[in-house]
Amino acid sequence: MSENTMTPFRLMSLPVTVALVLAIAACSKSPEAEPAKAPAAEADHAASGKDAPAEGTEKGGEHAEEGKEGEAALVKMDEAALKAAGITLQTLQSSSLSEELRAPGEVVDSAYGTTLITPRVASLVVRRHAKLGDEVRAGAPLATLASVDVSDAQADLRIAEQEWRRVSALGREAVAGRRINEAKIAVDRARAKAQAYGLPGTSSGSVNGQFTLTAPHAGRITEDEFIVGERIEPGKALFRLVDESVVWVDAKMAPGTAPRIETGSPATVVIGGKRIAGKVLRSAHRTSDATRTASVRIEVANKDDRLHGGDFVEVYFEAASAANTDNSAATQLSLPTDALVQLEGETVVFRRNKEGALEPVPVRAGEVIGDRTVIREGLKAGDTVVVAGAFAVKSQMLKSQLGEGDAH
Repeated sequence: MSENTMTPFRLMSLPVTVALVLAIAACSKSPEAEPAKAPAAEADHAASGKDAPAEGTEKGGEHAEEGKEGEAALVKMDEAALKAAGITLQTLQSSSLSEELRAPGEVVDSAYGTTLITPRVASLVVRRHAKLGDEVRAGAPLATLASVDVSDAQADLRIAEQEWRRVSALGREAVAGRRINEAKIAVDRARAKAQAYGLPGTSSGSVNGQFTLTAPHAGRITEDEFIVGERIEPGKALFRLVDESVVWVDAKMAPGTAPRIETGSPATVVIGGKRIAGKVLRSAHRTSDATRTASVRIEVANKDDRLHGGDFVEVYFEAASAANTDNSAATQLSLPTDALVQLEGETVVFRRNKEGALEPVPVRAGEVIGDRTVIREGLKAGDTVVVAGAFAVKSQMLKSQLGEGDAH
């Protein structure tokens, strides 16, 4: 090919060559160029972040201040403000704790003041003198009965007494001593038989077999199970006479709780909102097979006649602390359970400090006995603390903290 021929070709290929070179150059840019910027970016970031440590330090200081401000603010209130808020303070003293136990109870008649009125010989009811619900005095007639056996006893007693009066009047000069002795024995035997039937020890002059049952003591007729004309066998009760001036209450308790009730300890019976004082007579030593409860019996003076057999009542006992089952006289600090509140994850009690302000004091609480809680640590005898209105104090403290935070 001639030189003249090559020249146009070279001229035409030159633009194509330049384009290829530029494309290769664009695709072959080294990726190291980007990392190269990293040191510069880091440098720029370092340059722009010179104040970062100072900012962190400032924020840390703010947290420290908030933490300091976040501590529970003290509450200072005068007596009028305390009273208005319902806050009560009390000086702590060590004391023996007792727990008030509650149990359902039933009023029963006192067996020591209850008498069954029953004939001692087979008889017929002739007349009734008292009826169900009557309150009778001692010696009052209750019912008149008649019996053939009583008639025989009356006749024997009358004859024996007549014979005894006759031989006694004659004297030992006219009557042999043996005859006098026999008469004395006969009259004594007749009197004993009459008394066994419930008759007086002397004859009344009548042998009709009638006799009257009387009240051996004052009381109320609570049972009346007969009609006039009915034949009554010995031992069948005509009346149940109860002296209701003193009644019993049987309280039902869990077997594990009953042993904590001591004989002679006080008890309170509540019926219709009325509280009546009583005394524990005995605590059961046996658990009922049917109810799985133990019975504690209380004696109650029924002055106002409020209690009657069969009434259901509530009974409250003062029992020794479960922690002091050895009956020791140990004393301990305690507070009403409502005096303890939760503050910032701790159980606290509000105590008055030397400046008169109320401050929260963390405590370690012990067992709960009734409505009080034993304080194991954190307080001592002589401290003046909030025993009522603790939540009002807590609310006041939280409001104070929020107020400081807003102001800040």
